Amino acid sequence: MFRTPLQSFRSLLVAATLALAGGSAIAQTVIIAPNAPPPPRVETVPPSRAGYAWDPGHWRWDHGAYVWAPGHWQPVRVGHRWIPGHWIEHGPNWRWVPGHWA
Repeated sequence: MFRTPLQSFRSLLVAATLALAGGSAIAQTVIIAPNAPPPPRVETVPPSRAGYAWDPGHWRWDHGAYVWAPGHWQPVRVGHRWIPGHWIEHGPNWRWVPGHWA
């Protein structure tokens, strides 16, 4: 099976993440895209919902292309605030930082 350089690079990053995590099953997949995501889409944020935080929509990298993932509600973790996922420039590529509670 022929693998593109991006697929090989992603596999290497996953392996490195597993190694750094001590081989544990709690490793995260690192998502790397070779170009910047499109501008975010304009979404209408629904009215507030008790016990939930709004996670805005974002572009996700899927099989070599960006695909829009619409916003959704996240159950609140008491004492934390939701940090939405976002793309950061990483050298010539872009890296996805997953949303998380802080």
